[in-house]
Amino acid sequence: MRDFGVGFGYLIKGQRWVGGHGRWFGFGLLPGLVTLVLYTASLVSLAYGADDLSAWATPFADDWTSPWQGLFRGFLTALVFVFGLFLAVITFTAVALLVGQPFYESLSEQVDRSEGGDVPESGLPLWRELWISARDSLRVVARVVLYGVLLFALGFIPVVGQTVVPAIGFCVSGFFLAEELTAVALQRRGVELKERLALLRGRRMLTLGFGVPLALAFIVPFVAVFLMPGAVAGATLMVRDLEAPSEPSEPTLTANPAPAPAPAPYSFSKD
Repeated sequence: MRDFGVGFGYLIKGQRWVGGHGRWFGFGLLPGLVTLVLYTASLVSLAYGADDLSAWATPFADDWTSPWQGLFRGFLTALVFVFGLFLAVITFTAVALLVGQPFYESLSEQVDRSEGGDVPESGLPLWRELWISARDSLRVVARVVLYGVLLFALGFIPVVGQTVVPAIGFCVSGFFLAEELTAVALQRRGVELKERLALLRGRRMLTLGFGVPLALAFIVPFVAVFLMPGAVAGATLMVRDLEAPSEPSEPTLTANPAPAPAPAPYSFSKD
């Protein structure tokens, strides 16, 4: 659990960083605001159409008596909306990062610059960076959809579907949110998606500590917009520490130490 707290600490540090650099905070708000308008319209449409979707998907319940038809379709409508909200939480970051690629990359570079050391640059033209970002985001979303369908099905299990499944869903959301946000800094360092996923799986609790609180906060639309600049800054700070080589505090003992060199033979000389 210590790593979980460390991951949450990076999120706090990122928010403090943008709080101390107001110009960059405002700069990072623009893509989130544009994306928020698009997602708000989509979720409102889903809320109005979920009833009709549930009725269309369950024609076998047309002849059910009251209250069973209403309860069943009401439960299914709620699941549809929760599933849509689940996808919105994940894809919001991907879409916002894609829309604001130049904004967030500049923000990430400034965080690296302010912390000292090298400031990695991809050296790729903007169109190429956008293509890589879109391609990787689609791959991540495909993974999320698979998890989402599985969790959606498990949601029908009594008790477990209303307790354990939502908790797992937030963990899945948090992990992939962290991947999307760290991708801004890792892509500049030339790290591919497969390597990024392996890196984050190797520090799973650290990743969840960073991503799960964001997944919970991103349920509130306006909160997501205002947290995005700090989330990108915090992800960059986390990447800097993840890529830093660790210095062993004690000598490493090997299983088969190399034999000591044989002493040189004595030589005798005349006085």
